[in-house]
Formats: sequence, C-alpha cells, structure tokens
Amino acid sequence: MSSAIASGNGHREEGTASVELIAAVPFLLLAVVVAAQLALAGGALWAAEIAARVGARAALVGGDGRAAALRALPSALRAEAEAEGSGPVAVRIQVPCLIPGLPELGLTAKSDLGDE
Repeated sequence: MSSAIASGNGHREEGTASVELIAAVPFLLLAVVVAAQLALAGGALWAAEIAARVGARAALVGGDGRAAALRALPSALRAEAEAEGSGPVAVRIQVPCLIPGLPELGLTAKSDLGDE
C-alpha cells in the first residue's frame, strides 16, 4: 500500500520541474544581460584608459595627444568619444547599451606621464 501512495504522490508532482524552469528562465536571461552590460562597461573603461595613456605618451614626445588618444580607441567607441588635454589627456566615452531606453553612461579616463 505504501508503494501505491508513493507512486500517487509522484504522479501529482509530475511537470513541476517544467513549471519551475519556465518561471526561472526570465531571471536567468536578466542575469545574462546584466553580466553582458557590465562586461561592456568594463571593456569600454579599459579602452578609454589605454587611449588616455596613448594620448599622454604622444603629448610627452611633442605630438598631438588628443588625436592619438582618439585613434587608439576601437571604432565602435570612437564616434561619440571626446579627448582633451595636451599634457594630461582625458578621454570621455559613452558605454554601449544593450537595452534601448536605459540612461546613457559616460566614462572618463585620464593619464599624465609628464613630470610634476
């Protein structure tokens, strides 16, 4: 008799895992999108820091630090980027956004290789 009860309970819970999986999928997708957006922001900041350092190096040897910094950025970030300075070089970029409608996030990186 206990085996009949056990099989009856198992039968009633059939499909529960499918319902739980369907309920969890939106949260998993949200986690993936948030992780990808954070990765984009990190990559953009890293690119801005490298570009600022390239610009500071160019300015240190007498070149155009602003132009060098903008050339050092990846083409996807270059369109809305701004660079300023001839000693310390600051590069401001817009982080690409995965979800339309989210507020824009601007990041600034600054580098100075000159003597202080």
